[in-house]
Amino acid sequence: MTTIQHIYITEHTTSSSPNPHILYVVKVVLENGQLHEVLRRYSQFSTLQAYLGDSFNLPPKRVFATAVVPSSWVDDGLIAERKKGLSRYLNYLNATPEFQSNIAFVQFVTSSSPSFDVNNLPTCTNDSVPTMVSRNLVTMVHQPEEPRNKVVPIAAAYYPAWSVASCAPNKLDFGKFDVIFFAFAMPDASSNLSWEPDSKETLKKLVSSARQSGKGTKIVLSVGGWAGSHWFSNSVKNAVSRTKFSDVLVGAVKTFGLDGIDIDWEYPNSTGAGNPHSPADAANFLALIKLLRASLGPSKIISAAVAHTPWLGANGKPLTNVSEYAALMTYVNIMNYDVCGASSKPGPNAPLGDLCGTSKQPQASAYGAFTQWTKAGFPAHKLLLGLALYGYVSKSTAKKLSGALIPNPSLDPTGHPRGPLKDLSTAPAGDLSTMWGQQIAFGQLVKMGVLKRKEDGHYDAANGLQFLFNVVRQTVVTYDDTWSIADKVKFAKKSGMAGCFTWSLDQDDGLALQNVIRLNLGKN
Repeated sequence: MTTIQHIYITEHTTSSSPNPHILYVVKVVLENGQLHEVLRRYSQFSTLQAYLGDSFNLPPKRVFATAVVPSSWVDDGLIAERKKGLSRYLNYLNATPEFQSNIAFVQFVTSSSPSFDVNNLPTCTNDSVPTMVSRNLVTMVHQPEEPRNKVVPIAAAYYPAWSVASCAPNKLDFGKFDVIFFAFAMPDASSNLSWEPDSKETLKKLVSSARQSGKGTKIVLSVGGWAGSHWFSNSVKNAVSRTKFSDVLVGAVKTFGLDGIDIDWEYPNSTGAGNPHSPADAANFLALIKLLRASLGPSKIISAAVAHTPWLGANGKPLTNVSEYAALMTYVNIMNYDVCGASSKPGPNAPLGDLCGTSKQPQASAYGAFTQWTKAGFPAHKLLLGLALYGYVSKSTAKKLSGALIPNPSLDPTGHPRGPLKDLSTAPAGDLSTMWGQQIAFGQLVKMGVLKRKEDGHYDAANGLQFLFNVVRQTVVTYDDTWSIADKVKFAKKSGMAGCFTWSLDQDDGLALQNVIRLNLGKN
């Protein structure tokens, strides 16, 4: 069965009958590469939304003046804004289980009739497909999924060991975090764990403080990380080393009184930061998970930080069936960040989707990751969506994002900075030139006078910045704010995902973004 991979609107045409109006060219890319196009008016999008009853915010309805040549035909800015919003809407529907198999949506993006009206859909059964769209095309798109259990989403976060100075364990509000992943311990050449100085003591304090809080926050040890994955392949390569490594991990859970283990292997059968790897990595990783589950029992958390696509199999391609992993694991934590780093032509750090149809890696987004993991058999209710509490500072005069893939090699390309963030308290307000080419925490944007918090809890640009770009200062910041974080959380909840996690809790402005996450997950 072929699924819809992506939908985009970058073109439009016009029609004068019965009245002058814009027709948006909806392009539907199927998994097999087939491209299908349909023409739709804005009013048809409004009708579809009313039919489905979804809560998505369509681009605003505006009255277009119509004369001999309608002004809307030459208002490129307005049309471009609407294309982006309508593309985003269709990709939202395609990524949301509740809507992706709805016959109204399926026919909206596949029926070739420009006058298509969802309110006039003929009744169809499992054996009767409406005649206005071919049976072959309908069977190529998403089919209904089995009903899932009600998901109570969690709000999780990574706590880097180096953040102890700014986020002391006894100062944390544990009521804001359901799970905290302590990062990192690292496998070594002997299939043991190596620790950074004082990190064991920090972990002990974190566990003790969490238990004393009485909030029920679970503490999980994250093993690996971008700079700590060198010995993973060696540690699981055979039964002897794998068993030893499993025993070491289980021993850490018992020693520190933990609630589970998170494997941040970046990445099986892939170089990552120049790491040894093997075609057998994915299979050996599954064998390790089996050992851990057998030893830890059913109640402990076993999770893994992952890329947008499933682990690479022996053929070097993403696994197409990960259901055996899913049966044993509690979560996979999708690292939806560092899609584009700092650049003179910056792109989004953590995209919700390829909403403009310009990305060089369109599947590297929240939408794309959800589709790829669920299609491979990892259920939505075991997926955690990663949210970046940091951005990139680019030396650039760009006024819009290009979507180009230009990672910054000096940084950890998976959202895991190599250590504590810089103290920038002496920089002039709003001046980020000392941060060109680097990551910057959301909290630092506030401290440096780049963002200012409003009374309603949202933030505005300040000190010469507009939407966090300043042509004179040659500075563009790609980051997430309260609005974009909320959109991603809403997507995760609507899609039936397990919840969200952040990298990392020390980069927030207090609890500003964490509160937004909890609010949109429906938590207090």
